[in-house]
Amino acid sequence: MNATPTKRLRLAVLLTGSGTTLENLFVQREAGRLPADIVFVVSSRADAYGLKRAEKYGVPSAVIERKKFILPEEFSEAIFKALESHKPDLVCLAGFLSLLQIPPAYQHRVINIHPALLPSFGGKGYYGNKVHEAVLAQGCKVTGCTVHFVDNEYDHGAIIAQRAVEVREGDTVETLAERVQEAEREVYPEVIRLYAAGRLKPDRRAVRILPQIG
Repeated sequence: MNATPTKRLRLAVLLTGSGTTLENLFVQREAGRLPADIVFVVSSRADAYGLKRAEKYGVPSAVIERKKFILPEEFSEAIFKALESHKPDLVCLAGFLSLLQIPPAYQHRVINIHPALLPSFGGKGYYGNKVHEAVLAQGCKVTGCTVHFVDNEYDHGAIIAQRAVEVREGDTVETLAERVQEAEREVYPEVIRLYAAGRLKPDRRAVRILPQIG
């Protein structure tokens, strides 16, 4: 899944909690492995530690709390209005727990990473350790993570990439989560590089990865 970047992206990141995915994107950028600049961070909670991570790297941020809006449409409108002045090429969800309504102008410009192999263990209520708890309760032998385009349903948009992770005998939620997060740290930047290289072509429910030119 290597890609040669054709443009440097402007990224906006949406989060709700600790911001570990955001931190990974900063690390990848600093190491020269991410053809992107993170230009804006939005949190749906005022106490999210991810806001401190944004501050550490000098990235502007905003808090738009879901609880202050009755309808998801109103909340989504506020989010995308806040993004306007920062002109992001791509919006990355990084542990963002609220449902979004995607405006037409942002179709196929919003991606998310989910800690399971969708369509299994996805949808409302499946987030963070709740996903790993469900995987272990079902006795699954394989889990993983999925990067997908975001549409107007939880964990439903077209799948871009997946990475499988073995479920080992004696795994706990914590040990399984650690290995899934390791896979996430690899595959999310890979997808961003592919997007930057113009190699992702959505085709209804599928996303084709175009061959690298040159």
